[in-house]
Amino acid sequence: MKDQKFHFVFTNNKKALKQKKILLKKFKNHTLQSSNVIIVCGGDGFMLRAIQKFYRFSKPFFGINCGTIGFLMNQNINFDLRKNISESKSIVVNPVVAKISTYKKKKYNLLAINELSLLRQTKQTSSIRIFKNKKILIDNLVGDGVLLSTPIGSTAYNFSVGGPVLNLKSEKLALTPISVFKPRNWKGQIISQKSLIDFKNLKIKRPISIVADNSEIRNVHTVSVKTDHTIKIKLLFNKNQDYKKKLKKLLVSN
Repeated sequence: MKDQKFHFVFTNNKKALKQKKILLKKFKNHTLQSSNVIIVCGGDGFMLRAIQKFYRFSKPFFGINCGTIGFLMNQNINFDLRKNISESKSIVVNPVVAKISTYKKKKYNLLAINELSLLRQTKQTSSIRIFKNKKILIDNLVGDGVLLSTPIGSTAYNFSVGGPVLNLKSEKLALTPISVFKPRNWKGQIISQKSLIDFKNLKIKRPISIVADNSEIRNVHTVSVKTDHTIKIKLLFNKNQDYKKKLKKLLVSN
């Protein structure tokens, strides 16, 4: 990549602040508009928030790990940053888009980079019917709810409720129940990003909400979800990044 111009964002921990002193002595912090790479110094959570905030600028993201495992980040940067980036490999991921209808006949569209979560609004369990490509997948899921995760978000909420961690190149989505009561033996499913997933609240007296990353809609009736392949989020990784080793470390640490 010629004429590299970086825009840096830093989290507030000690590691990131130390990197900030080093990096901003060596490199100019360009504006988002004039930069061609966004450098994110922090952990996975901070990277996810940065992607949510800046993906509309259509710039690649290069993460420097200042957290713990740093599943989405690069390790052991030697501060020949231009060389690291010019020799990096890229992975493109896509968000999902939900079309939502409420019991008050209102309609909304929400975009999620990490995951969509359908959650009970009251102390009573939710009752949700799930369709895959217009066919019933689960007739009545009873529990706290269900989430649909992208590969980039699979290490976050999805992982904490027992869902699978997806390879960033997998072109899959993770459909994971949350505190499921019925059917007890259903642990979720890994599905293709080409699939159309629909959800229906079966009981109006047991309201559910949908959360798309940081946005929430309440009193949901139906939701239709598909991957938006027109939005391409590019992540840059060192050429020697060992995905399997990092995945193993993530699983062992939990």
